[in-house]
Amino acid sequence: MLGEIFYWIFNMSIAATICGIPVLLIRLIKKLPRRVSVWLYLIPFIRMSFPVGISSKYGVMALISKFTAKTVTVYETDGSSVFTMMNHVMGAKSYFPITYKLKLLEKIFDTAALIWITVFFMALLIIIISYFSAMKEIKEAQLFKDNIYLSGRITIPAVYGIIKPKIIFPYEYEEDCFEYILMHERAHIKRMDNLVRIAALFISCIHWFNPFSWLFLKSFYSDIELACDEAVLKKCSEAQKKEYARALLSSIEKQAFFSATFGGAKIKPRIENILSYRKLSAASAVAFFAVLLALAYAFLTNAS
Repeated sequence: MLGEIFYWIFNMSIAATICGIPVLLIRLIKKLPRRVSVWLYLIPFIRMSFPVGISSKYGVMALISKFTAKTVTVYETDGSSVFTMMNHVMGAKSYFPITYKLKLLEKIFDTAALIWITVFFMALLIIIISYFSAMKEIKEAQLFKDNIYLSGRITIPAVYGIIKPKIIFPYEYEEDCFEYILMHERAHIKRMDNLVRIAALFISCIHWFNPFSWLFLKSFYSDIELACDEAVLKKCSEAQKKEYARALLSSIEKQAFFSATFGGAKIKPRIENILSYRKLSAASAVAFFAVLLALAYAFLTNAS
């Protein structure tokens, strides 16, 4: 049973890699707003999360299936497949339950499944311990106002928690940067970035054996910060944009799994993104939305 689960997870990981690499290439387009490109990561993460997809004759997987991968029908009506599963490994003769073409393949997947589940639970345990350790560190933070707290245990402003998130400032911070930092952290809360970050981390842990899952996660975390910057910049004038960039430069470059930090991604691309920021016109917004829908259709549908 465990070997069968890993068989499909392995297939999901291959599909996510095929569909995720174009996302990494698309994000290299500098003129593409990060508040748009950040949504593209749904493609590999959905691929890593769901083995079943709607079938289509016109998606990327339909094209690939003509050469290598095959599909396994999960549900069909009137002789046409509605929901299918991509079978990139093609190591089985029959499915539900899986009957392998070679006995050796069964042994390989059974052994690999034991290794996979062991490492996954170890990673999950580390995440849980790290999360509660982070929460413990800021438990003694003193209330400043609203949901803003001060703590001597951190060196950079950040949002902690998911259900009732708190904005934690270090005791020493530049007062003239306070409002810009606060705008950034509130944008993280509004976008529910901490929940999204942990969900993405959990998915990557399921696919820990795939190096691309960690590359997707790293790029996703970086684009979350860039998208958050852009959410703030929508409300800023040209002069305020420069002040926001200065506030960012005064922060410490640091990344954390369980907190959305003001200085949480590489500083240089964030500064470049801030200084080149342009507000989206209605026409541009519609065009980008149409492109996102087209890419989602192309990469998230399975072969029929």
